[in-house]
Amino acid sequence: MGIFLLNVVSMTMPSYAYLDPNYYGGATGANWWEWALAYVIADGKFRGLFTMMFGASTVLIAERAMAGGERPVVVHYARMATLLLFGLLHAYLIWMGDILVLYALCGAALFFAWRARPRLLIAIGIALLAFKLVEGIVAYQNVAALQAAVARPDAAPADIARWQAYDREAKPPPEMLASELAGYRGTWLDALRVRAPMSLFAETVILIDALPDTIALMLIGMALFRLGFFSGAWSRRTYWLLAAPIPLLWLGYAPLVAWLERTRFAPMTMIATDAIQLTLLRPLLSLGYAAIVILFVQSGRARWLAARLTATGRMAFSNYLGTSIVVTTAFNGYGFGWYGRIERWQCLIVVAMIWALMLAWSKPWLDRFTYGPFEWLWRSAARGRWQRFRRRPIHANASQ
Repeated sequence: MGIFLLNVVSMTMPSYAYLDPNYYGGATGANWWEWALAYVIADGKFRGLFTMMFGASTVLIAERAMAGGERPVVVHYARMATLLLFGLLHAYLIWMGDILVLYALCGAALFFAWRARPRLLIAIGIALLAFKLVEGIVAYQNVAALQAAVARPDAAPADIARWQAYDREAKPPPEMLASELAGYRGTWLDALRVRAPMSLFAETVILIDALPDTIALMLIGMALFRLGFFSGAWSRRTYWLLAAPIPLLWLGYAPLVAWLERTRFAPMTMIATDAIQLTLLRPLLSLGYAAIVILFVQSGRARWLAARLTATGRMAFSNYLGTSIVVTTAFNGYGFGWYGRIERWQCLIVVAMIWALMLAWSKPWLDRFTYGPFEWLWRSAARGRWQRFRRRPIHANASQ
């Protein structure tokens, strides 16, 4: 649900608006506040939490496979191979913002670590986050030095050429906006012609850039699962200590927001702000959010809501893919054709409707079926045989 709060932007309007509200959708008034609050509260945090839980699931499924007499390595790589296939189909046929390919590749690379000591996993994770931070700061300094060199009266032609090349590559060309609008407002084939090169770019350039912090959080998630964090085994005081700094961490975004605004979301500024927020702020906020969820469930309050959220989470794969199908169908030209026709703040209306849909259908579905539809398909493909889909009636279980 939290991830969709960000994904909705690039599903309903030209994709670069996800990074820069000045690009499309409005950047003043309510539109600015929508960007700012989403950036501070949600951007990367829920994906960070999901990444840690993906790492945790690697250990969980390997342990279950071993306890059931199966080979964990076979079970794991069958899951990652089929997840990769789902991700490719999702990216090229439905929506270019897919993250399943990234998770399948990282998951395949990290299986060796599922039995490693938690301290070692956390140490490697922190080292990778530090590398991501240093890499971002160095990249920013290099671009800033090039910009300063070009600004001098005696700027070297080679520096000018390098700056012009960087400027062309860092921001989408003007014709890309018109291309996206025309493609996604056209037929499914029109959309595919726009989507395919964007998906390829996302699965090469963007994917490579996301590897360090994604792998880092998966490793930390493995360690936290082994230490009992996700199962609520830690003391309530510890969970509260993790949740308490959330407002201060939000406040830590203020200089980043001001910097982005002052430079009008210059690509070189985004290099630095992304490195800072993804490595210093996001992990702590993701842990804080997890702690709040754990405390809420342990409190026993609003059990009806906890049950709905639990079902929505158990059907995360179906809800993720289902959201892409529903929203792109509504907004693309082969559906209702609303693409690029709403302001940024109006995305929140779409979010509220999709959240309500997730909460409404997930629990009744799982009351009748063992898995969500895409979870069932994924499990069946990974296992090489159809899995039991319908739940057995309660009286049948009792008689057994």
